[in-house]
Amino acid sequence: MTNRTLYLIACAAPPARRLHVPIQAAQKAGWDVCVILSPSAYRWASEDAEGEVEALQNLTGHPVRHQYKLPSQDDVLPAPNALLVAPLTSNTVNKWAAGISDTLALGLITEGIGLGLPIVALPHWNNAQDAHPAIARSVETLRTAGVTVLLGADGFVPHRPRHGDLDAYPWQAAIDALPTLTTSDRSEKPAHLR
Repeated sequence: MTNRTLYLIACAAPPARRLHVPIQAAQKAGWDVCVILSPSAYRWASEDAEGEVEALQNLTGHPVRHQYKLPSQDDVLPAPNALLVAPLTSNTVNKWAAGISDTLALGLITEGIGLGLPIVALPHWNNAQDAHPAIARSVETLRTAGVTVLLGADGFVPHRPRHGDLDAYPWQAAIDALPTLTTSDRSEKPAHLR
């Protein structure tokens, strides 16, 4: 059993329906994976008739988190060694770059920068959204802060609206971009989980 912990933080975009793919790939690479969903992604998963939230919990061995815990509640997840934000939506990239942390997912990735955690982000948005000037500014802000944003030829290439190909979403590029850590590497637990 590994003690290298990866937080897979997923936003509400179509690839969030296939989180088993990166979970299994990360586990194969030696990561203990914990899933954190944005509120909208959690709503998608919890409305799934096939019990997607339960399936993710069974696959990872951890509860799926989607909202802040109360101060009196114990944490249920180990501290992360790295964060993978995938799929990353245009909404979340702009909030993240602005330092907004109004959801657990945003709070973790915003704080992750300050904690110096390795963070890989794999976008998913269309080329009309990508043309908005805020997107380029936000991506640059995050890259300057040390986030590996896989946007472009070596990662995700935006598609025409309503023409995304889920089979082409480059999950493996994100797994390959994660750091190689030793089992002695541990990170400070983010405040949201302390």
